This record gives sequence, C-alpha cells and structure tokens, in this order.
Amino acid sequence: MYHLHHTEKVRAKRGFTLVELLVVISIIGIMIGMLLPAVQSVRNAARRIACCNNLHQISIALQNHHAAHQAFPIGGIEWRTRNDPTRRQLAWSAFLLPFLEQENVWQQLDLNTAFDSAENADAAATVIDVFVCPSSLRGHQTVNARGPCDYGGIYGERITSPNNPPKGTMLHDVAIALRDVTDGSSNTLIVAEDSGWSDGQWINGRNIFDQAFPINQAPSFENDIRSEHSQGANAARCDGSVGFLSEGIDLRVLAALCTRAGGETDTTID
Repeated sequence: MYHLHHTEKVRAKRGFTLVELLVVISIIGIMIGMLLPAVQSVRNAARRIACCNNLHQISIALQNHHAAHQAFPIGGIEWRTRNDPTRRQLAWSAFLLPFLEQENVWQQLDLNTAFDSAENADAAATVIDVFVCPSSLRGHQTVNARGPCDYGGIYGERITSPNNPPKGTMLHDVAIALRDVTDGSSNTLIVAEDSGWSDGQWINGRNIFDQAFPINQAPSFENDIRSEHSQGANAARCDGSVGFLSEGIDLRVLAALCTRAGGETDTTID
C-alpha cells in the first residue's frame, strides 16, 4: 500500500518536460500569429467606420448650412497669391463650425482677419475631433500650431481636362447651391478624405482640391483624395450621403463625381 501511494505522489508532482513546454509555447505563438491579422482587420474596420461617422456629421452640418444660407459654405475666402499674401484665406470648414456644435470656437474667431492672424491663433489651435480621421498618421497633432483637418472640399477635377473654370462644389469666393449641382446631388462629391496632405488645417483655405490622381496615389505635396484606410477613402456627396471610394474606381467615374455640372450620370459608389 505504501509503495502504491508513494508512486502516485511522485506522478502527481511530475511537471512539464522541456519538449512539452516548447510545444505549448509554439502552439500559443501560432495562435497569436493567426489572431493578430484578424484583430488588426477589426481595428481598421472600426477606424474606417469612425471616419465615415465624421463625414456623416460633416454632411449633416453642410445640409444645415445650406438650409440656413440657401447654399453650401464657400470653399475658401480670399485665396492667397504671391501678389497679395495678406488675403484671409479662410476655409469652408471654419464656416461650418456653428453647425458642428463648435459655437465656442466659432465665437473666438475674427473672420475679418486672416486664417494665420494673431487674432485667430488661439481658436485655430483647437483640435476638433470631427475633422480628424482615426486612421490618420498625424492624428491630433497640430499643423503649424493650427488644428488639423483630414477632409477637403472638392474644387473640381483635372483628370480629364483642366479645371478652369473650376468644376466642383467648393470654390474660391463663390457659394454653390443645390440648384447649381445639375449632375444630381447623389452623383456629386462635396467633401472627401485627404489625411496625407501635410498642410491640412480646418481654418486654412487651402483645404480644397481638384482631383488629379487615382485614389490614394497622389504625391505628398498634392492635395487629393487619399487616406490610411485599406483600398480606398471615404467621401461625402451633396445629398448628405457618405460612401467609400475604391482605389480601383474608373478614373472617368472619379472625375465625374468631382464635377457639379458635367452632364455625367453613371457615378455610383458604395
């Protein structure tokens, strides 16, 4: 009896061998390796949805601005040139603040002065979450001490022809109304992602662009539709809807989406 009891105690105390431990570690490593891509995919999907939600809020604000002023906001007021560097160059996104529940920031702005004036410095430094894509590499960091903006207004396109006169919905010193969007509000973009542009600031009137490249392929110095999302970028249309633009979208369709009165109709996006 003693011998059997002693043997059972010895067996009970037996632990893992080195080989068994290595096998367990290998299995755990394989499982982690299999799970990480799935976790990353879920994170990317969540960020894309959050970005889409930002654009939904911006779209609602644009519609409310139109209801209040019978037009969308001007793309940029007093665009600067080399001959006149003192112009205000204020962006559409600044004029959207009252419709984004940013009344406090709006009240701090002096719209009679330029975007980079001393009077506007404190307000311009405010980082506004709805203007920041969760996938943006820049994140919530300021740009030249001003709040970032990962979304730009559509000034037109130069994929098919020069953008002169401008063909888009966000123009210099001109407010576009829905009646001017003869291609149809559901067929025309008004705001799209551009999280890769180094000069994106919600107060700066450079925050508009004419599309010239395929999605996510513009050089860093160009303001164009691009994002850190996989295979495309989010965009808002004049009817208030938001969709995802695939990197593989036909360039003629992309160009058509960026014009308000080009006569195109086949411009379906997700």
